[in-house]
Amino acid sequence: MRRAIALVLLVAGLAVPAAAGAQPGDLDRLDQRAAPHPERQAKGGFSQTKTLTRRFVQADGSTYSFPSHTVTVTADETTNLRGRQRILIRWKGAQPSGGRASNPYGENGLNQEYPVVILQCRGLDDPSLPAKKQLSPATCWTASVAQRSQVTRSDNEATWTHDLEADAADKARVGGLDPFPTAEECPTADIAPYFTRLTPFVTAQGRTFEACDAGHMPPEAAVGAAFPPAEIAAFTDTDGTGAVQFEVRSDVENESLGCSDRVACSIVVIPIAGLSCDQPSSPMTLADQACRKGGRFPAGSSNFANEGVDQAVSPALWWAASNWKNRFSIPITFGLPPDTCDVLDPRPPTGFYGSELLAQAALQWAPAYCLNKQRFKFQLNQMSDEAGWNLMENGGGAAAEVSSEHEQRGSDPVGYAPTAVTGFSIGYQIDKPDNAGEYTDLRLNARLLAKLITQSYLGSDLGRGHPGIGDNPLAIMNDPEFIELNPGLSQTTQEVGATVLSLSNSSDVIEQLTDYIAHDKEAMAFIHGKRDPWGMVVNPKYKNLDMPRSSIPLLDTYVPETSSDCRQKNPAVYFNQLAAPVTTLRKIAEALLDAWPNVQTRCDFDTGSGLYKLGRIDRQSFGSRFMLGIVSLGDADRFGLRSAALQTKPGRFVAPDNASLAAAVALMKQEKKRHPFLLDQAVVRRSATAYPGTMVVYTAARLQNLAEDDAAKVAQFIRIATTEGQERGSGNGELPGGFLPIEKKGVTAKFFAAAQETAAAIEAQRGPGGSDGSGGTDGPGIGDGPGGNGGGVAPPPAVPGDDTPSTASEPSAVPSVPPTALEMPATEPVGSNLAGGLLPLLILLGAIGCVAATALRIGAPVMRRRR
Repeated sequence: MRRAIALVLLVAGLAVPAAAGAQPGDLDRLDQRAAPHPERQAKGGFSQTKTLTRRFVQADGSTYSFPSHTVTVTADETTNLRGRQRILIRWKGAQPSGGRASNPYGENGLNQEYPVVILQCRGLDDPSLPAKKQLSPATCWTASVAQRSQVTRSDNEATWTHDLEADAADKARVGGLDPFPTAEECPTADIAPYFTRLTPFVTAQGRTFEACDAGHMPPEAAVGAAFPPAEIAAFTDTDGTGAVQFEVRSDVENESLGCSDRVACSIVVIPIAGLSCDQPSSPMTLADQACRKGGRFPAGSSNFANEGVDQAVSPALWWAASNWKNRFSIPITFGLPPDTCDVLDPRPPTGFYGSELLAQAALQWAPAYCLNKQRFKFQLNQMSDEAGWNLMENGGGAAAEVSSEHEQRGSDPVGYAPTAVTGFSIGYQIDKPDNAGEYTDLRLNARLLAKLITQSYLGSDLGRGHPGIGDNPLAIMNDPEFIELNPGLSQTTQEVGATVLSLSNSSDVIEQLTDYIAHDKEAMAFIHGKRDPWGMVVNPKYKNLDMPRSSIPLLDTYVPETSSDCRQKNPAVYFNQLAAPVTTLRKIAEALLDAWPNVQTRCDFDTGSGLYKLGRIDRQSFGSRFMLGIVSLGDADRFGLRSAALQTKPGRFVAPDNASLAAAVALMKQEKKRHPFLLDQAVVRRSATAYPGTMVVYTAARLQNLAEDDAAKVAQFIRIATTEGQERGSGNGELPGGFLPIEKKGVTAKFFAAAQETAAAIEAQRGPGGSDGSGGTDGPGIGDGPGGNGGGVAPPPAVPGDDTPSTASEPSAVPSVPPTALEMPATEPVGSNLAGGLLPLLILLGAIGCVAATALRIGAPVMRRRR
């Protein structure tokens, strides 16, 4: 609602002279962030050390203290976070855990001993703040009742009632809420003689959910919720160390929790050290003994059978005073929401169209434009590179964002300005056997990728009948070649192991991936029909598939013959159900994040209609996850996804990082000025350090016949994006992780020089120096001439943010021949909660606009006659 009011006020400025436009001070007030915490490190990290001690009061009133644990907790990022971003949390010095659960998330992780509980909570651990802005157990999110509330049959099991640190009210038979819910309000809350402790949840809107049963939990905690639990009872190894990638949720994903750029939140880390216990009765009761229990599972052991644990050292009592006292509170802030510019800037956006590789950078860059009156309102409209290129050439967009040279169909020359260095990776989510943690060192070669994209694995026994490949492995985890490169992984077949989740449309990313495959002799020999050393052969439908290519086709037609009633009534091409490509890299990243394959082989019977329905299979269980998918490096960094190392030369595998991207950049050459730099995969194959998935995103725009205003905006964007936009950081206008900065010096200097020269040419709109548009008469490209990097190219005098038009005389315009229009991909609807509230206002403004337009049309002839 606050955002809606802000937008109403800005729009109202059109009609009220006293508020004519949003001033910088107004935007500053609307854009107030949560204050940074003094403990946060300069780069947005966190580190804190505490000494934790469990204590027992003896029968004689003396206190016995167990050996203390000095625990240090660190977090790598805490500021300007985005929804679903994962941050790395590490700890050392903690009590080793016992009884490791097969799944530590949500209520599945409750049957463990001495874990480290990690939760996201609204508020800060600052007693000087108003109570509603402080964190408490009631503002910490959990996805189940079992994590919040306990009901036991007797005092013997209610160990929290003997907590030394607890208040007297928390030691009563019922507690946690005052007043306690009545039987009418919550039928299961107070049933004598049962002991009940409720930990309610208070939403950001102020509503209290009693958490006495599933019906009294927030809507985001419902069974089958959109997102799986993020809270975790993490395992500490026998050396006292541990680490997890913790996923944070914004108010977009969890409205009840309500964390946002305006609502301060924290990540709370609670090493479970065991309840401290008060003075026992004489003689000691069973309840006193239960509080003093130290666990039944030895350190480092597993509890895959989900057996019961000692409650006093379990994560179920994370809220108990003894445990809550030991918390580490990591304050976090969220970046501006994705709709910031739509809310705060009423100006129409200037659309740039194309590459999703730029998405994470554009998310941070956009506010640096729309919140600055001296700049235009930038908007990246993500679509395939080809679609973005076509829009730019046809005049439907000011510029395109692409990562390779595209066929030019019109007569207007086009310039490519390097804007960002990033790339793609094969992201993965793979667990080691016996719940030994995540696999972190995946290695893949080009032939394995060729097997995946040619649908040459069988998936399951349903694929055995496929002509020509019935003896192939069922999935990549069963392939001897994969096992040789990645020993020790589970070989239990999963259908998802027969595919790599990919894009259904054309993309420069796919072209780069298939170019990597095309330059591998063994991979291409496999595609052309040669068996691999273990006898596996290519799917006949893909034999001699042309490489490289911008899309991966679904060519198979095999429909299994089976006795399954469901499949008989729903015949479908099995391998296409396994591949099930999607439309965006973001969807692939989220599928990996959730360990939710897009395989469409699940069959459910609808009792209502009496029909079978095929659909997406279930999320994978923790401990048995195995997924591969093509992701952008920006998404991989934001979501904390792991990226496979790709083979470049025999025995050498290179993963994406700053060094490997820089090594690939050093190999890139520009054959013609204002054209893309080329990365020859044949040269990469001889490199020991260059990452094959390195890509450059270019801002491409016409050098002639582009409207003056658009030309100035594109030039401004290029200059800002390649200067202040290359400063590393998580703030507005900065460069996020997953990108290599373009700098004036060093290996990327040639990109900087090329970008400035192309920006000047786009702004001037004089074409390519009198050439025919090919750029061929402009001499060698940057970095290829005698001067080395940037040889022969003088940076333009313009400075970042200067959109003053050139004063040079303009040549006569060259008529533009419009290119042939190509079919565009279908658009997807975009919903907005804001739209419903502002619809009446927009209708009113539209009516005013119509009246004004009519008046102008009537008055125009009069003005012409007067002239």
